[in-house]
Amino acid sequence: MAKTGAKKRDLNRTGYLFVLPFVIIFLIFSVYPVFRTLYLSFTNYKGYGDAVWTGIDNYIRVVKDKFFWRDLWNTIKIWGVNIILQLGLAFLLTIVFSDIKYKMRGLAIFRAIYYLPNLIAATSVAFLFKTLLDWKYGSFNQILMALGLTQQQVNWLGSTSTAPYVVSVIGAWMWFGNSFIVLMAGVQGIPKDYFEAAAIDGAGRWKVFARITLPLLKPIMLYVFVTSLIGGLQLFDLPFLMQGAAPGTAGEPSGSLQTVVMYLYKFGFETHQVGYASAIAYTLFFIILIVSIIQFKTLGGEED
Repeated sequence: MAKTGAKKRDLNRTGYLFVLPFVIIFLIFSVYPVFRTLYLSFTNYKGYGDAVWTGIDNYIRVVKDKFFWRDLWNTIKIWGVNIILQLGLAFLLTIVFSDIKYKMRGLAIFRAIYYLPNLIAATSVAFLFKTLLDWKYGSFNQILMALGLTQQQVNWLGSTSTAPYVVSVIGAWMWFGNSFIVLMAGVQGIPKDYFEAAAIDGAGRWKVFARITLPLLKPIMLYVFVTSLIGGLQLFDLPFLMQGAAPGTAGEPSGSLQTVVMYLYKFGFETHQVGYASAIAYTLFFIILIVSIIQFKTLGGEED
């Protein structure tokens, strides 16, 4: 028995040695930056030199910073339009492909096609649409003018009235495939007996979706909403790459395309106010945490 126990302990130690590299990397590159950023948010650190403790001064500055709240509203506006289009299209496709009356074939092919934009790098997408939506030579304006739908070029990315919504539509096109796949996975986990019984009773597709599919998809919907919120409020790449696309108006759309993370980037990497950028990061974290808790309370309640 003693030899068996010693052998098990040796095997455990061997297992710990295999796990150790991952734990070390995780602590260095994931855990340490989180606590380091929290510490820096209470200092006036500039990226070099000593970090002087300033208490909650940075957080007071964030609360009073009207540009932070403006950029937060810009982020919410872009994300809000994005999530409506993204989930609306994903739900519509889910209804169509989950309808047993139609028995849609080739679901795997459609899933691959819909998910394809999600695999394209944001840099490539931004360059593509900056070219297509160029106010003077872009293909989109040329098509609209050829069809007589407009008499002059539309400054899609250079106007504060259109730029954020254009970015929202592009983002929805990129990510709706992911939401569709997740929702379809949830639908495929629902027992087919429910749908067959509803079909026998003559229930329409909308009634089946509202009474069967939607309630049973509640946990999946919670996951999609929370992950979309986290990703949406951290939006950076598309607005950053697409702002100022129109010649002569480089600064005009910055007010409507400036997101919170772009504002954080400005202080962290351009003006070297790392302490204040860290406070912005943690303020955004707490906002996401509060909204996520509200979503959990709203969608994650106990079933009756």
